[in-house]
Amino acid sequence: MHTEWISVPTSGGTMDAFFVRPPAGHGPGLLLLQEIFGVNAHVRAVAEQCALAGFSVLVPDLFWREAPRIELDYVGEDRDRALALMRTLTREQAVADMQASLAALRARPECSGRVGAVGYCMGGRLAFLAAALCGVDAAVCYYGGGIAAQPDLAALAERITVPVQFHHAGHDPSIPPEAVAAVRTAMATAPAAAQAEFHDYPQAQHGFNCWARAAHDPASAVLAQGRSLVFLSQLF
Repeated sequence: MHTEWISVPTSGGTMDAFFVRPPAGHGPGLLLLQEIFGVNAHVRAVAEQCALAGFSVLVPDLFWREAPRIELDYVGEDRDRALALMRTLTREQAVADMQASLAALRARPECSGRVGAVGYCMGGRLAFLAAALCGVDAAVCYYGGGIAAQPDLAALAERITVPVQFHHAGHDPSIPPEAVAAVRTAMATAPAAAQAEFHDYPQAQHGFNCWARAAHDPASAVLAQGRSLVFLSQLF
């Protein structure tokens, strides 16, 4: 397995991205979308974990305009900084960055063809947008904060024609049950409605997949990871 930072040209400048080649040297592409804390050690470890499963993984540094390669902790001033950075990233910028990242990933010889997206928190919302607007072949959304708040949620869902999997925590004030219900309702009207999967983890909190956070729930994380890998195996 090989890791490196690469440069991705975008319409607004050059963005760095963390790339991981799988042990076999090639495999389906996977666009890994960060939480608000940057492409930090945990996100890079998740990328390596996915590469060990056989994927060619690219992690765009989405805060490159304001704070290139920033790595933040999950509490205190770092969390405040992360929230501020999230607010500076517009949907238009994020979509443009994902489109550029997908083009760069698909052009690499290590990418064998089909490309999925997987994201966490902010990245979960962006994985949903990637499925609607960027042309990925499948998407996995972990506790995607803000999906239900999209003003054109129904219209976005209607544009999704690829399989999408959702993971939600049972104890998540930022994504209450009514928000999850709104996403379910929207996806029920999508062309790919039969391919939308929803998984709930009643005992878990927001961020349960991240072993660096106090909310980490190993049982839920392992179960979600297994479901995600089974779901993404369709890319092979």
